[in-house]
Amino acid sequence: MAYRDSQSFFAAPQAAVYLLLTVNILVFALCLKLAGTPELPGPLLYRYGAMYAFAIPRQEYWRLIAYGFLHSNLLHLLTNMLCLVLWGGLLERRLGWTYFVVVYACALVFGAIIGDAIHSKPYLTVGASGATSGILGALLCLWILGKADVPANFFIINIGLNVVLALGNPRIDWRVHAGGFVAGLIACAVLDLLEKALFRLLRCKFPEFAKANLFALACMAVVLWWGRQPAGAVDNSQAVAFAGLFALAGLVSVKLVDLTLTRRKGLAIVVVVLAAANAAVVQVAATVFASQLASACATRQPGAVAALDAMINALCTSPAAAAIGASALAFALTLLLYSQELYRGLIDVGFVATSLEAGRNRSQGI
Repeated sequence: MAYRDSQSFFAAPQAAVYLLLTVNILVFALCLKLAGTPELPGPLLYRYGAMYAFAIPRQEYWRLIAYGFLHSNLLHLLTNMLCLVLWGGLLERRLGWTYFVVVYACALVFGAIIGDAIHSKPYLTVGASGATSGILGALLCLWILGKADVPANFFIINIGLNVVLALGNPRIDWRVHAGGFVAGLIACAVLDLLEKALFRLLRCKFPEFAKANLFALACMAVVLWWGRQPAGAVDNSQAVAFAGLFALAGLVSVKLVDLTLTRRKGLAIVVVVLAAANAAVVQVAATVFASQLASACATRQPGAVAALDAMINALCTSPAAAAIGASALAFALTLLLYSQELYRGLIDVGFVATSLEAGRNRSQGI
């Protein structure tokens, strides 16, 4: 049995980590500009998505995501982004873009839910620490499964520091930290079981772009369904019916992609189909959120950037034409983004499917 002796505490960040870093920094910069003070006030954080005691009973579920991109001050932002960089690179390198985002989202959402369940009320909480704790939990899961190239003292040091800091600073919400850590660990274990099941159900190892795009389409389907519901009122029976149809449609879609990838030039077909699906989602979103767009246009104030102002005016004046243009842009950008895979699929004479099937046979679990 061969052992690696290059175990490291750090791996270079990849696409998802860079994206999350950028979004967190931009959101903090915007909030800083609105607040005009280095310490963001509670009312502003509440307005833009902080978690609080009655968020879940009032069905303000958007806060389960939004709170993780808000930070109270620069030190709060820097510590969370440091954890994201130090731990996120290791996890994304091991899981890939899509599964990393799944773990991050699960830790963010369920960290808030678990924290809310055991929190003393009232409270107001913000920050990405629940999600970053989930990254650490997922790494621990991989280490337990024997699939992480990190030494044991990595967890002793990082978990120990988190516990000490949480106990030593009353402003740190240890409940969300603990909830996110547990959620990340469980999410990683479930993904491992899922991959083991897919080994028996699917013939091909999906390329990362296909997994990521299918995941994005699934998220958009949930958002679009939610957008069609009456404000503040979600019917439970409709939610159950949607969940069933959503699961069935997801299974059928995944299997169809799997069968397509086994065909000659199947990779190119998948790229084109995903591009068309992205364009269709943009068109449907324009229809579902038409009333919200009209309301925003009616109350809009002129902006400082002339070019951006002209673009928004055109959008408000001709929303139907703008939706068609946005759909065409989504189609073209998808083809451009996946151009290498499209080219590889177009010149395929049968080797791509063979390599994807071999990739599935080489690995069981994540």
